[in-house]
Amino acid sequence: MTTPYAVHAEGLRKRYGETHALDGFDLTVRKGTVHGLLGPNGAGKTTAVRVLATLLRLDGGRATVAGADVARDPRAVRRRIGLTGQYAAVDEILSGRQNLEMFGRLFHLGGRRARLRAAELLERFDLVAAADLSAGGYSGGMRRRLDLAASMILAPDVLFLDEPTTGLDPRGRGEVWEAVRALVADGTTVLLTTQYLDEADKLASRITVIDRGRAIADDTPDGLKSTVGGDRLEVVAASAADLPAVTAAVARVADAAPEHDTAERRVHAPVSDRVSALTDVARALQDQGVAVEDIGLRRPSLDDVFLRLTGHRSAPAAGTTETPATAAEKAEVPA
Repeated sequence: MTTPYAVHAEGLRKRYGETHALDGFDLTVRKGTVHGLLGPNGAGKTTAVRVLATLLRLDGGRATVAGADVARDPRAVRRRIGLTGQYAAVDEILSGRQNLEMFGRLFHLGGRRARLRAAELLERFDLVAAADLSAGGYSGGMRRRLDLAASMILAPDVLFLDEPTTGLDPRGRGEVWEAVRALVADGTTVLLTTQYLDEADKLASRITVIDRGRAIADDTPDGLKSTVGGDRLEVVAASAADLPAVTAAVARVADAAPEHDTAERRVHAPVSDRVSALTDVARALQDQGVAVEDIGLRRPSLDDVFLRLTGHRSAPAAGTTETPATAAEKAEVPA
């Protein structure tokens, strides 16, 4: 029986002593899409990816990836997936071409097929001009693109990307995003874990939020944002003395009582008719001679969703943090 899902997981459980890394985690990923997996540090994102990639054994639940059961037929799963971690796993002494040919030989393609596949991937990931240069001289974005190319040697049905743009500058991140979009356009399914909410917003057609080993939300980016509320009108007064006048003007067009931040002289409230509300408040304040530092409309962001669901905003770590669960994971990678 055919299924629209490239990944289907029900009730996944993984425990390390008293730590429940996964505690009944559910996930469905449609074929040919980018599906984002968001959550705070220690929420279970990486554990979920390692379980689905057959690098960790389940304690409970079941999952299929590209039609193969991760527990009953892990070898079939491995033949159909690619996996890219947080840091590029390329040999910096070798050239880009040599790296890809080496991975091809490791996957038993044979010399000629490995060379042909390397050439195809260099073209696909826009690395032809740098193909014969040492990978150690590549920019961060180029190294990540080379890493993605290596994960595509066997043209996997499903690609797991675990925080693929960690440490990259904006240009490097943009290069990786374009490469991911190209993969999906060619039919690859991508499961993306990230702490960069703008990354999930730009790439993912659907997002699952995980916290404490459970899925606590699953929807499109716009659907998740709608749970926070609609558009908000924000006004920053030029002077704290003008806050009462600004609050009164905003209250006349708002759908709920305005909120204000005295320290930032900011007043905001939800509005239905966004353009009319903005125009009416701007005109009213101008007529009263009230100066404002800023006025505008703001739509909810995934950061607002994250705050609502988990109790705090997303804050990508500057470095890596070893948790008890990840330490245990290192000792449990099946052959």
